[in-house]
Amino acid sequence: MADILDYCKGREARSFKPGSVLIEEGGRDGKLFVLIEGQVEVLRKETQVSYIDEPGSIFGEMSVLLDMPHSATVKALSSVKAYVIDDAIKFLESQSEIAIHVASLLARRLYYTTSYLVDLQQQAAGKREDLDLVDRILAQLVQKPNEAKSGKKR
Repeated sequence: MADILDYCKGREARSFKPGSVLIEEGGRDGKLFVLIEGQVEVLRKETQVSYIDEPGSIFGEMSVLLDMPHSATVKALSSVKAYVIDDAIKFLESQSEIAIHVASLLARRLYYTTSYLVDLQQQAAGKREDLDLVDRILAQLVQKPNEAKSGKKR
């Protein structure tokens, strides 16, 4: 599979200064970003949840795919160069390899998030009643989409 940067060739690359906000939590601009160089941080409610510095990394895809506001802010920690893709859905549909790349990225994130939630649940087993929230989140992650809407469990 070709590198995601290969599929961006010919597109305009934009530069961002340290401290620049590329994506604003709660915003809804429909853009997809592909990192060429530099470092960004991902902030959720002003708390850093991730750090990205790998060329070819994609961000903004959840908002585009789910047609919902951005769930986090992405901010430049250094000088950043990235492709900003305004026609994100068209770009994602243009090559099956791109869709596979994004699906793999999302699956990896879901795997690590679910593992983290399970670890939290196991560490706190029997310690706090308010961890029922973690149980509900885990249950929703394993429900089929139609079960989640109806509230039914498997």
